Amino acid sequence: MRDHGGNLQAAKKRFGGDTSGWLDLSTGINARPYPVGTVSAEAWNRLPERACLTQLEKAAQVQYRTSLEVVAVAGAQAAIQLVPLLHKVGQAAIVTPTYNEHAAALRAQGWTVDEVQELSSLKGKDLAVVVNPNNPDGRRHAPVDLLQLSAGVGLLVVDESFVDTEPHLSIASWPVSLPENLLILRSFGKFYGLAGLRLGFVLCGPKLCMRLRDLIGPWPVSGVALSLGERALKDTTWAEQTTARLLRDAAHLDVLAQRTGWDLLGGTPLFRTYETGNARTVQMGLAQRHIWTRIFPYSSSWIRIGLPGANEDWRRLDAGLAKL
Repeated sequence: MRDHGGNLQAAKKRFGGDTSGWLDLSTGINARPYPVGTVSAEAWNRLPERACLTQLEKAAQVQYRTSLEVVAVAGAQAAIQLVPLLHKVGQAAIVTPTYNEHAAALRAQGWTVDEVQELSSLKGKDLAVVVNPNNPDGRRHAPVDLLQLSAGVGLLVVDESFVDTEPHLSIASWPVSLPENLLILRSFGKFYGLAGLRLGFVLCGPKLCMRLRDLIGPWPVSGVALSLGERALKDTTWAEQTTARLLRDAAHLDVLAQRTGWDLLGGTPLFRTYETGNARTVQMGLAQRHIWTRIFPYSSSWIRIGLPGANEDWRRLDAGLAKL
């Protein structure tokens, strides 16, 4: 089932209210986004310049501490849609449970997809997908294990959409020569809180890079994304301060959940997933107070909660949990 967070329309339809009155914690998007400031008129009214695209991709290469080629795309989701076209159709496997668009995109292009539990079950596949850290359970895989896995598959796709706060987990910055059959996906919108900008990156070797550029065409992202993306990626002070805040806030959310009687299943500093006993009952209880969370079709007990941003939103969530 292709269900996602951020489906606030469904909540409003059932429980009423308008968007401004809801606290949407159903995604893993930073609720205190990078300040966009002023965007030049040229970013809006001119076709995106190749030189600006190159500058953005260079900024991403520096921020991600990688020697791989960097290809800008219209969000990590755009890259997921392209992955099935980068290898001859065959047998794929994905470590699950995880973000369901990987399997959906592959199956839509004729791939046979196995959903497996362990890295070892990926060996021998034409294409393998690992989300690291994983969404929604936060499972983590050491880069060295992923490098060993790459030797046993045709194409290894590592989705690092939630790795920004834990750069040591990124295989992209691993200090070794990375294999040609490795494709790394990075989200921009989640950590920087600008999901509507639709910006992401693919990190890979030269051959895959050329293939990707042929597929995405001459203007893969907007002029506004080029401008804001480069500015944000170069702002290392903001990134460091935001990482520290998210780590503190994630720990605080865990305290609130423990007080509610939940057990931490896992997560990242952008979202937490808890064992609640009855996730639907919890979700409905919070929704009655116009707080929206995420539950999953494969578990009756898991609930995922994004981190609130403003102090008022933290107080609102605290009060909502206290009334469950």
